[in-house]
Amino acid sequence: MLCSTATAAGPCVEAGLGSRELVSDSYHINSDSESIQLYVRNKRPADMRRFQPERTLLYVHGATYPAETAFDLPLGGFSWMDYLACQGYDVYLVDLRGYGQSTRPPEMSEPPENNTPIVRSDVAVRDVASAVEHVSARRGLKKLNLLGWSWGTAIMGGYAAAHPDRVHKLVLFAPLWLRTTPSPIPAAGVLGSYRTVARADAKKRWLNGVPVDKQLDLIPPGWFEQWAEATWATDPLAAETGLLRAPNGVLQDGREYWSAGRATYDPAAIRAATLLLVAEWDRDTPPYMAQALHEALTSASSKELVNLPEGTHTIIMEKNRLLLFKAVQRFLDAD
Repeated sequence: MLCSTATAAGPCVEAGLGSRELVSDSYHINSDSESIQLYVRNKRPADMRRFQPERTLLYVHGATYPAETAFDLPLGGFSWMDYLACQGYDVYLVDLRGYGQSTRPPEMSEPPENNTPIVRSDVAVRDVASAVEHVSARRGLKKLNLLGWSWGTAIMGGYAAAHPDRVHKLVLFAPLWLRTTPSPIPAAGVLGSYRTVARADAKKRWLNGVPVDKQLDLIPPGWFEQWAEATWATDPLAAETGLLRAPNGVLQDGREYWSAGRATYDPAAIRAATLLLVAEWDRDTPPYMAQALHEALTSASSKELVNLPEGTHTIIMEKNRLLLFKAVQRFLDAD
């Protein structure tokens, strides 16, 4: 069911981008699996009448948390989704199955030890493909821009490698690549279908690698709490347990691929102009990954690597987030 909301010009004003009004649609689309629906959100200028590949973008999240509580969380009065829409973009986000407001596979209603890891990268790429096909059909487009964060970069990279003719530009924020350092998500022993995450652990992981004297003012007051409240609210069971569920397919892929010296896709098959961005204190996907992936993009029409100072894997919700937003905007706006 489509839920459409017209918003005032507040987000654009707060972002210093004029007084443009936005329209937001939230709804579910079919995946390629029976009984699995994917949550999609769209924001665009209220006066937009013409839709173009270069001004259309789809975002996907990472391994643990859903799309809308990072990409469309109005911190300081506006979200990254608002920031793009205020500048004339038709912007979409999608939650993969098992995340956010998308359908949770039945294995997530059982104890995790009852089943093997679910929602592996090949399944995630199929979910992105469903979203791309939906946006393309809705807007009458053959191409669009793709943006992934963390594990989402492997998903978008995988899609772009398999469907190079469907991608206008590719943005890989905190890109995942072959790992030579320990994974930040502990996963000893046999993996079950999903894992659970506590808020305190999320904060600790967020600040991992940040110098002690920089930690206090890295996240503006109230921003972590706003994000955590919104994120844990997307899981119906979190209200009872305080724990957020996340599929373990990504961790199984980490064992079999990224930590074993193998990739889940071939970056040499990507032809789209590609931007990679990584923050100085990122311990989830350290800067060496972005550098190695940048070198492997041998067929991209152009490629650029941007290093962001004084930020973590989650710079999207930190005091220096505009460094990220502006770098991506310059890339998307360029001819």
